[in-house]
Amino acid sequence: MTQKTYRVIQWATGVVGSAALKYFIENPVTELVGVYVTNPDKVGVDAGDLVGLPKTGVLATDDIEAIVAMDADCVLFAQSMMTPPLDMVCRLLASGKNVVSPAGPFLPNKWIPDDAARIDAACKEGNSSFHGCGIHPGFSGDILPITLSRLMSRIDCVEVTEVIDKLRNPMIYTEIMGFGADCDELLANPRRSPETYKFFYSSMAMIAEALGKEIENVTVKFEVSKARNDIVHPHGVVKAGMCGGQHYEWTAWVAGAPLIVYHFYWQLGTDLEPLWEQGEAMYRVRIHGDPPLECTLMGQKAEDGRQPFYGLPWTGIVGCTAVPAVCDAPPGVVSHFDLGVVKPQGLVRR
Repeated sequence: MTQKTYRVIQWATGVVGSAALKYFIENPVTELVGVYVTNPDKVGVDAGDLVGLPKTGVLATDDIEAIVAMDADCVLFAQSMMTPPLDMVCRLLASGKNVVSPAGPFLPNKWIPDDAARIDAACKEGNSSFHGCGIHPGFSGDILPITLSRLMSRIDCVEVTEVIDKLRNPMIYTEIMGFGADCDELLANPRRSPETYKFFYSSMAMIAEALGKEIENVTVKFEVSKARNDIVHPHGVVKAGMCGGQHYEWTAWVAGAPLIVYHFYWQLGTDLEPLWEQGEAMYRVRIHGDPPLECTLMGQKAEDGRQPFYGLPWTGIVGCTAVPAVCDAPPGVVSHFDLGVVKPQGLVRR
């Protein structure tokens, strides 16, 4: 059986981008034709060397014009989620390349109509398709609970929870997000804007649409926990009494009742007061109704017994597996509903 191949460009090679780059090199359905990097030390380095694989003959570049001019079917756009440049996404789409982006924007989304309009216009100009993807938003908070809902006869509420122990799974965002700050000060000025739920709204709206409902409003809750004792982590120290845990809660209301609730528990270990979650790093879906259902998504335990957090590499891979479907889709913004059941290709190989 002859498989169609897709020429791909990997844009950025951080944790998410590196997972995607490795996927593209090893998968027989994708042909890597370009790699864009922002780190000067990576310019001219073979793509294989960037991810510990044999040389590919494809050298990383920081030449945007060269990337735009390349003949490619798709770009996996893994620019920093802190500053996703919409201008660049639109330029790639207008050049005739499909774009799958873990950095967003996540569409359709009523809160960012201007972004949606620009993406749509660029797709029309380039006869291309765009798909925003990720583990959350993009999988655990939408397509996973929607799929699980087929096992229910009645649904009262859908809860999606992200649990990350940032002590066992260090991330550069630890200090940026306010760990180690005075708790009262952080509560008054959260590092994660109360408006952040709007970037996840496409996932919430997708669940509601799948259930034949429409969201009326979204409420936001934020609370912190204190370190009982000093907590030493790879990026510094959180002093006793300072913020060692954060819980964000976003609730989408339908007909005066909570229908969809997103929880984010970010904790530095377990020496905290209060300690909300004691479980390992995971995504969890609980559907309250008949019959009540719970599904936990996590990586298999490593040899040392640790539960790895794969949220970042999963964010890249879930985009990679959608590349063929996005390339074959009609031009425009492509959501999970448009993609249907994605059939990952090239995964079974010796």
